[in-house]
Amino acid sequence: MNQNPNVVTKEDLWYIDNYLVLRDYYDRTISRIAARCIRMGNIALEEYPFYSYILDVLEEICETGEYILSRQALYPYVEKKIAGGVEALENNLALYQQELENNSSPEMVKQDPDEIAKMKQALGDIDKSVDPTVGAGMNIDDLMDKLMEENKKENPDAVYDTPDQNGDEK
Repeated sequence: MNQNPNVVTKEDLWYIDNYLVLRDYYDRTISRIAARCIRMGNIALEEYPFYSYILDVLEEICETGEYILSRQALYPYVEKKIAGGVEALENNLALYQQELENNSSPEMVKQDPDEIAKMKQALGDIDKSVDPTVGAGMNIDDLMDKLMEENKKENPDAVYDTPDQNGDEK
C-alpha cells in the first residue's frame, strides 16, 4: 500500500480491479449456491455447508471497497471503472457491509469486543440454574437419569415406572 495519498500506484489500481472482480464473483457465487441449496432440499442459504466462504468473500469486498474510498486519489479512476462512480461505490459498499453485519458468524462477531456485551444486554441474563440445556453433552440415558434423580428429590413420594435394561417396565 502506498504511503503518499496523492500518488496512485499500479498496486492501488489493482484494488479497483479486484473490487470489480470480487463483486462479480460474489454475485455469481450467490446465484450458484442458491441453485445448489434448492437441489439440496431447498435449504436456506445460511444452512449451506460452506456459507462461511460467502461471508469471507463479502468481507474481502468490504475491505477492498473501504481501501478505495480511503484514497481520494483513486476517485477519478473509480469514476471511469465503476458505473455511477464514487457515489455508487459508497452505496453498494454500504449494502455489502450491512449484509456482512447481518450474517456474521459468532466468530466474526467476536471481532467487536462490545458485541457480546450488547447481545447480553439485549437478551437479558439467562438463569442457568433452571436451564435444561445445562446438561448438554450428556448422552440421553445419563440426562434422563439426572432428570429422574432431580425429580425424585423434588417429589420424594412420587412412584416412577422406569424400564429395565431390556426395555420392560419395572
